[in-house]
Amino acid sequence: MFQFFANIFGYLLEFIYGFINNYGLAIICFTIFIKIIFIPFSVKQQKTMKKTAKIQEKMKVIQFKYKNNPEKMNQEVMELYKNEKMSPFSGCLTAIIQIILLFSIFYLVRSPLTYMQKIPTENINQYVSQLQESGKSVSSAYPEIDIIREYEFLKEKNPEDEYIDKANLQMNFLGLDLSKVPQQNLTDYTVYIIPVLYILSSFISIRLSTSMQQKDAKKNKKESIPIDGTTGKELVPEEEKNEMDTIMETNKMMSWFMPLMSLSVAIIAPLGLALYWLTNNILMIIERLILNKVIKSEEE
Repeated sequence: MFQFFANIFGYLLEFIYGFINNYGLAIICFTIFIKIIFIPFSVKQQKTMKKTAKIQEKMKVIQFKYKNNPEKMNQEVMELYKNEKMSPFSGCLTAIIQIILLFSIFYLVRSPLTYMQKIPTENINQYVSQLQESGKSVSSAYPEIDIIREYEFLKEKNPEDEYIDKANLQMNFLGLDLSKVPQQNLTDYTVYIIPVLYILSSFISIRLSTSMQQKDAKKNKKESIPIDGTTGKELVPEEEKNEMDTIMETNKMMSWFMPLMSLSVAIIAPLGLALYWLTNNILMIIERLILNKVIKSEEE
């Protein structure tokens, strides 16, 4: 399935590259285009996140109120979703789309000659064999990146090959070689620039997302948790509050999982993949800020 989508995305990336003739700029334009296409899903995700935060506070009240009556509790929870016009599985589609994008673009960047340039597998295998026979280093994980790097050598070996010129991709971007893999070039400081910028953008993105969720949680908490009319105190026991805090901490820890996983992949993958993630993070930050204002104004 991921190969199928990587092949489709490859047509788009190749089309953009045909105009720009630079792999790095093509990836940035490709990322912007993909982000524009998926704006409706982003709007839906942002609204779902706000609704989910609102529902979660109400659910805590229901769970506390009917903790000794599971059947009644389930009925009230389903009624809550019905009243809010929301499904318990609302976030699943967005999560599935994100996973498809993540792995499909990983396949695309790992094998640009297959998915972007559409060079037949037999030709790629022939180039790899020629590099190995000549004693040149070929990565088992990213052989196509090595083919791109050794284009001049392979051009001499295959002057009549109709596909060899497709391997001549312009991988230099602002002085950075996007064909390099950080793990294979540990002494080259330039390979760390994009991954470090990616991590910084991840910090900002997570901080922004956490801040928005905390604001929504405080607002929803005031609206949802019952208050004792005499004392003015919340009618939720201390152990219930501690459980809520534990859930929030768990969610916060889970929010770090994707960036850390992506970083570990970025270290062992060509820099082109890290550039995609960096561009995507920057666009996501801008998108969240704009959508948050738009949705907030709609609510008001």
